[in-house]
Amino acid sequence: MKAYSCETHINHALDVVVAETEEYPIMDILNEEEKLSTKCSYCEEQATYVVSSK
Repeated sequence: MKAYSCETHINHALDVVVAETEEYPIMDILNEEEKLSTKCSYCEEQATYVVSSK
């Protein structure tokens, strides 16, 4: 599972990944190129983070 998140929704993204996978989440910052083309999974803002499981 992967969730893309803006600054506002990072806590929600972490909670969702933990709830769905029951594993410790991995949070990475997107590089500048990825940020330009990736939107937050929860709103229309530009994503800053990607949260995933193993």
